[in-house]
Amino acid sequence: MPDTENKIIGKNPVREALRSNLPVDTLYISHANGNGMGEILRLAKESGVVIKTVTDQKLAQMAEGGAHQGVIAFTSCAKYLTLEELLEISGKKDTKPFFIICDEIEDPHNLGAIIRTAETAGAHGIIIPKRRSAMLTPVVHKTSAGAASWMPVARVSNLGAAIDRLKKENIWIYGTDMNGTLYTETSFDGAVALVIGSEGFGISRLIKEKCDFLVKLPMLGRITSLNASVAAGIFMYEVVRQRMQK
Repeated sequence: MPDTENKIIGKNPVREALRSNLPVDTLYISHANGNGMGEILRLAKESGVVIKTVTDQKLAQMAEGGAHQGVIAFTSCAKYLTLEELLEISGKKDTKPFFIICDEIEDPHNLGAIIRTAETAGAHGIIIPKRRSAMLTPVVHKTSAGAASWMPVARVSNLGAAIDRLKKENIWIYGTDMNGTLYTETSFDGAVALVIGSEGFGISRLIKEKCDFLVKLPMLGRITSLNASVAAGIFMYEVVRQRMQK
């Protein structure tokens, strides 16, 4: 269940939040009929809000005793950017592009930790998908130690299309995968977009096929995987190390 700290319950509060351009992240509805629901859905679609249909029982559980009236919205702790805005920001930096792509990172603590490390490593921005991903919630903001207020995050409808767009800007895509080349034997010279896979399944097949390189960490113990944010930090600082050597 999403964080409760950024929850808006009921038709009127949700409608006014959408009208005021509050950064609504996801809309949960139990039915699309009834007074006021049509306008809510229209406003949500116009703003690109993710809309999820759930049961009344699920909404009641999420409302925790509140009168949900068939709709609950969750807001972001920071504003999402478009991919084009992210590229524009990167173009103004005095370093080569350096992006982190999170492929279905659903644990908010992992996303927050990745954002924190990305900010300290000088990354230009984070790219996440609209679905099957943690949102910029208060938990993410807290875990990032405030870095979520500084690190630009683009939220895209199609991660594969976003990668294609990055390639048009001559940005190399590095996927993290156990079948890749050892990360210390890989050159990160040039523009870099580092893909971090989900906690349980790694990078999805379609995204892996779009990567220019696959890189891995050595696994010397009995455990054959690392926490996504820990692995992301090691890869990010290898990019930093190589760039500082240049």
